[in-house]
Amino acid sequence: MYSPKKIRNVAIIAHIDHGKTTLLDSLLKQSNIFRDNEIVAERMMDSNDQEKERGITIYAKHTSIYFEDIKINLIDTPGHADFSGEVERILGMVNCVLLLVDAQEGPMPQTRFVLSKALKMGIRPIVILNKIDRPNATPDEVLNATFDLFTELGATDAQLDFRYCYAAGLAGYAIQTLDAPRVNMRPLLELIVEAVDAPSGELDAPFLMQAATVSYDDYLGRQACGRILEGTVKKGQPVIHCDAHGNENRAVITKIEGYLGLQKIEMDEAGVGDIVCLSGIPEVMIGDTLCDPKKIVRLPPIKLDEPTVSVDITVNNSPFVGRSGKHVTMNKIRARLEREKRANISLKIDDDSDAQDKITVAGRGELHLSVLIETMRREDYEFSVSKPKVIIKEIDGVKCEPIERVHIEVPEEFVGSVIQELSGRRGEMQHLDTNEHGITSMDFLIPTRGLMGYRNDFLTVTRGLGILTSIFEHFAPWKGPIMGRSKGVMISMCAGKTNGYACFNLQERGVLFTSPGDEVYEGMIVGENARDNDLTVNVIKGKQLTNVRASGSDENIILTPARRFTLEQAIDYIQDDELIEVTPGNIRMRKKILNEVDRKRKT
Repeated sequence: MYSPKKIRNVAIIAHIDHGKTTLLDSLLKQSNIFRDNEIVAERMMDSNDQEKERGITIYAKHTSIYFEDIKINLIDTPGHADFSGEVERILGMVNCVLLLVDAQEGPMPQTRFVLSKALKMGIRPIVILNKIDRPNATPDEVLNATFDLFTELGATDAQLDFRYCYAAGLAGYAIQTLDAPRVNMRPLLELIVEAVDAPSGELDAPFLMQAATVSYDDYLGRQACGRILEGTVKKGQPVIHCDAHGNENRAVITKIEGYLGLQKIEMDEAGVGDIVCLSGIPEVMIGDTLCDPKKIVRLPPIKLDEPTVSVDITVNNSPFVGRSGKHVTMNKIRARLEREKRANISLKIDDDSDAQDKITVAGRGELHLSVLIETMRREDYEFSVSKPKVIIKEIDGVKCEPIERVHIEVPEEFVGSVIQELSGRRGEMQHLDTNEHGITSMDFLIPTRGLMGYRNDFLTVTRGLGILTSIFEHFAPWKGPIMGRSKGVMISMCAGKTNGYACFNLQERGVLFTSPGDEVYEGMIVGENARDNDLTVNVIKGKQLTNVRASGSDENIILTPARRFTLEQAIDYIQDDELIEVTPGNIRMRKKILNEVDRKRKT
């Protein structure tokens, strides 16, 4: 067991894609915890399948390394605003945060969010100006902009006097000054040991810990993870579990696990400052207190920001139900969402007893919800998802809606069309600046409703060259009506396999979402109409064949590739009268009203 004075607990926070996980890779590789011949993957902390595919961190993860005689516990946190609930929970476990800022891009919307949370908790961050090896990096300017952000967020004098260093996570070095030799990560580790306070608490005091995250093991059951605040804990030790409802239950610790590199290691005993996973508390939830029976303490619950967007999940009642999914009934879907509700407190899952046929799931944003939907899809669940709705709050008798701060970077030539579109969606420009490379940065405050459905249009308008990031800012009075999707859809009038001849004739009317040979059913959305009305079409109609053959009468069919939707794009695209059919094999869109027609026809 390590002395608390020899422990440093640190979380890494930053805007998405500013290099947290890559920096952590370099720290792990240089800490000599791997064998010389061991194969180590890139972004090794991103262990979840979706994290590897998307290239982002979704779940906070723990690791620890040793530097000389100091044990450094490091926590990698998500960078996307939709997963900020993970960051909020983690900040209570650490004494310091490493705030990574891209030396080229500077502070971004999520930088503001995570920094404000850290400052409110009284944490003194260490600023790391990362990616200084990039050709357009301006670390000194970015350092000044970061200081301005500290000031803007109301940092105390002690917090304004922050320590900082420069780094290149991919190249594997850190330096205290720009003219220092660029060798390895040692300068950063020395800075952590010097600037981070050791965890407070006494080894002789009664045991006390709060569950910050919860995991599940098939053999051990639910496991509570957190930092030990007081005392020590041993295997077989009795503890009192205090839950959110005020109940006190006795439990016995069956296993203690710590972290070393990428591995969990079993421990016989752990003390103040250690970040551990405890097994043996079957009903533990995030925010619950674990304490010694001799001194029962109830810690305040972990408070998270409220969700801003919700979707309705219903059973899939399309003609293709059950073709690729195993779990299709409402009972199975409800049980799966109940499991999620226990482990993920940043999601709000409302199973209204009055509406037996739907469950409302609320989260921080469309990506937050889509990760849950994609996870369920990969677990062979099949269901339907409605268009996202913003959550309306009444504040002092006034109807208020969520407002987001949107940061956009686009080539100068696209600025006019972006401003025109966002103004039409009730966006208010806060800032505009064009650099010497012809890239314009803009900040807008815009209702979440106005941002829904815009990301697809944004990529089209900017030809894929634009960057758009957003983060929840506050609730503000209702801004009035906002235009939705400007174009209608093509709806299949019959069931069957799509035909190349029919697709060729229909592609003049708009953009098709299906290719020849795809199976469709009546009411399924098969394309986007070029006009603003919905169009019922026959995509399975073949060419009429005759016995007459004439030279040149058969024309070549040249088809434009069909537009394929990811789950997030489909959630962004649909309107109130449409649904997404989510199955393990396919993502389809369909009209709601035709389900009513089918139901009446069957009865």
